[in-house]
Amino acid sequence: MNLFLIVIILGIVEGMTEFLPVSSTGHMILVEKFIGDGRFSPKFMESFLIIVQLGAILAVVIYFWDTLTPFVKNRKELISRIRLWTKVIVGVLPAAVIGLLLDDYISEYFMGNVFVVATTLIFFGVILIVIEKYYKTAGKIDSFGKLSYKLAFIIGFFQCLAMIPGTSRSGATIIGSLLLGLSRGLATEFSFFLAIPTMFGATLLKLVKNGMNYTTTEWQLIGVGTLVSFVVAYLVIKWFMGYIKKRDFVFFGVYRIILGILVLIFLFI
Repeated sequence: MNLFLIVIILGIVEGMTEFLPVSSTGHMILVEKFIGDGRFSPKFMESFLIIVQLGAILAVVIYFWDTLTPFVKNRKELISRIRLWTKVIVGVLPAAVIGLLLDDYISEYFMGNVFVVATTLIFFGVILIVIEKYYKTAGKIDSFGKLSYKLAFIIGFFQCLAMIPGTSRSGATIIGSLLLGLSRGLATEFSFFLAIPTMFGATLLKLVKNGMNYTTTEWQLIGVGTLVSFVVAYLVIKWFMGYIKKRDFVFFGVYRIILGILVLIFLFI
């Protein structure tokens, strides 16, 4: 299969899954294993899986620009935006510290491990269903004004779980947020906003560690994948924000479990 066609498929997968609680990295690892046929170097693929997410993150910035922009008309709105971004930064701190400490370990032992992806898909799928079915305190905190800095910091630790492929960054933060009493809408938006500095930081870390020593073709592949992920992610965000107003996350939990089981079957047959 043509390399550019492969990265277009990966960009579509990234855009479709980055903000759904199903694990974008896990899906891309699985897709690359099945269609990539080892045609990318491990170093390039590790970087690509992180960098391509920038397209999806830019989609968040544009979609929520009216909520995130500091260019507002009055002082009250400016203070509100500053508080919002401060809570986002507080929420990112755990991932920033733990990510720096464990990045090499995770890259060596977890990235590209299909068995790890499958088991985490199943495990967190079960957790997501259990929370939706039996945990009844979610929804009390339904605005960023009600979200405390302490809760934002604790949610940041849940985001760290997503360092293990197959967990899902959005899934981990949404699960943590629901457990701490956030509404589905607020949990989802905060998950989106946490992704902005988290993924920019992760991308910068990979570029610095790998020295940006990519060939011209590899840069072109990264650019195409990032552009595709941006377009697809924007459409998915628009759909997902409408979805959560009427439905819960049980469907995504079931999907994760089924996919994880299918992958395990494939591995052992």
